[in-house]
Amino acid sequence: MTEKSGTAADNSGLAFKPNERVLCFHGPLLYEAKVLKAELWDGTDPDAPDPGPHYFVHYKGWKQTWDEWVDETRALKFNEENLAKQKALRQDALAAARKKAAAPAVSTPRSSVKTETEGEPQRSRKRVRESSVEKPKDERDEPAAKRPEIKIPIPNALKSQLVDDWERITKDKLLVPLPRSPTVAQMLAQYQEHRRTSRDKKKSGKRDDEIVDEIIDGLRIYFDKALGNILLYRFERFQYQQIREKFPEKPMSEIYGSEHLLRLFVQLPGMVAHANIDDDAVALLKEHLGDILKYMHKFMKTLFVEEYDNASPSYVAVARTS
Repeated sequence: MTEKSGTAADNSGLAFKPNERVLCFHGPLLYEAKVLKAELWDGTDPDAPDPGPHYFVHYKGWKQTWDEWVDETRALKFNEENLAKQKALRQDALAAARKKAAAPAVSTPRSSVKTETEGEPQRSRKRVRESSVEKPKDERDEPAAKRPEIKIPIPNALKSQLVDDWERITKDKLLVPLPRSPTVAQMLAQYQEHRRTSRDKKKSGKRDDEIVDEIIDGLRIYFDKALGNILLYRFERFQYQQIREKFPEKPMSEIYGSEHLLRLFVQLPGMVAHANIDDDAVALLKEHLGDILKYMHKFMKTLFVEEYDNASPSYVAVARTS
């Protein structure tokens, strides 16, 4: 973004000052930002014709390429009332994304996250109808309501991470830098080590350790199988193809990181509902998966990347046609 401004008039009427922390609209959501410059434009500069207060802001955690001039309608005071508004907007966006994700979740494995968020509902519904018509009655899936269900509580901070991740990729056309560090495999290994050395270890025995190890192994397997089918947004698929070509023998859990693993936790309830698991196993699974999410929440700063990569023009061109 350019730092060129309009001709500045008297700045005494500005609502925000340089170095002030604010909340700014970028698309439908609010983000924390810092005011770098504050000017009252008089409209005489042809490159910035809109008169009135304008602020050059830097979004927290974003690259400087996203710094931009915003008018006063996009900036809010950093206070409890507006922080509550920011939270409400994120929750609404997450609820909308989950609502869109619900219908394709019962479709074929090809109904990936990209379909849920970027809109191919007609094809997904058609697949559901075809599968229900073509299958004999005895071959149809048992209704999910009759099977063990699992509700995995996701901490609010991780829900916000999901929303930010969705917007950066689908709206801002950014990419998670790959390979990640730590990778999914490394993160799960770190969790196992953390659990073994924690004070709560005295409460668990050898059998409990074996159960956790089985769940960790299962998560890695699930992730490697699910990534290309249901965990990618459409804009990421070309990046995935490039990674597979560059590392043909390497499991994706040794390349991708927590950003994509967190998406798996959103999909897991539906996957478990269609698995042959009894009530006791579901209870154990819920407990240990919840503990992994608590670990991810506690170490968010080291597990999730702060800045995503800008996609090259050539990548964007290919991604749009793929």
